[in-house]
Amino acid sequence: MELLRLSLLFAVTAVAEIVGCYLPWLVVKQGKSFLLLLPAGLSLAVFAWLLTLHPTAAGRTYAAYGGMYIAVALLWLHFVDGIALTRWDALGAGIALVGMAVIALQPSVA
Repeated sequence: MELLRLSLLFAVTAVAEIVGCYLPWLVVKQGKSFLLLLPAGLSLAVFAWLLTLHPTAAGRTYAAYGGMYIAVALLWLHFVDGIALTRWDALGAGIALVGMAVIALQPSVA
């Protein structure tokens, strides 16, 4: 159950980070309205706040989060950018998620 809770929190965190970076990309690369920078900033603030909800050390949280970020970024690539994923994408995401679980669920040291 803990893995599911952590995974969902990390997934929401990844979406917040990706949205916060994707909107400025649209402004710079596709000439979209600079007003997109406002929700981008809000999204990045939510991203930073979500990272504080983890009880473990910040560095360990960031390391574990990275695995979920890889998987969510590939889903973004498929569903938002419309690019088909390869079996190598799936394998890499799977490896990253295993790494996330190993880091996040390690036994605590007394």
